[in-house]
Amino acid sequence: MADFLYWVEGLSFSTFVRESGSLLAFPTFLFLHTLGLSIVAGGSAVIDFALLGLWPATAPIRPLERLYPFIWVGFWVNAFTGLGLLMADASTKGINPDFWVKMVCVAAGVTLLIIKRRRVFADPQLDTAVPPRARVLACASLACWFGAIVAGRLIAYVGPVAGV
Repeated sequence: MADFLYWVEGLSFSTFVRESGSLLAFPTFLFLHTLGLSIVAGGSAVIDFALLGLWPATAPIRPLERLYPFIWVGFWVNAFTGLGLLMADASTKGINPDFWVKMVCVAAGVTLLIIKRRRVFADPQLDTAVPPRARVLACASLACWFGAIVAGRLIAYVGPVAGV
């Protein structure tokens, strides 16, 4: 596994992201990754808080389904930029347990996004009474995105550090 991670880290694209002085390298990848995260976690949180009752009582929840295309754009921006950031430092991030905790949280969060859209937004009673299962999904979703954010930040401070 270590040989593969070093090979990935040695690719010209990885070297560009890690070592280039260009603003299009690491700074842009990091900025876009943060922007994508805010769209995914923020959009999901708006839906989750609405399902938990933190939404005006007279406002319907169903129109929030229109956030999903934006959330998916944010997800794909994150997938691309996250892969680039991982490749730039594969030998340390690839063995960092926090990275894998983050990936589990992201996978669970995305799964919950899909489940909420298929089950909660398909419920014809959604705007009159939020089903209890929707509240459970919303709580789990908030926990997943919170976990992904915290674990992602801890990658820089816990576990193996690049260059050491």
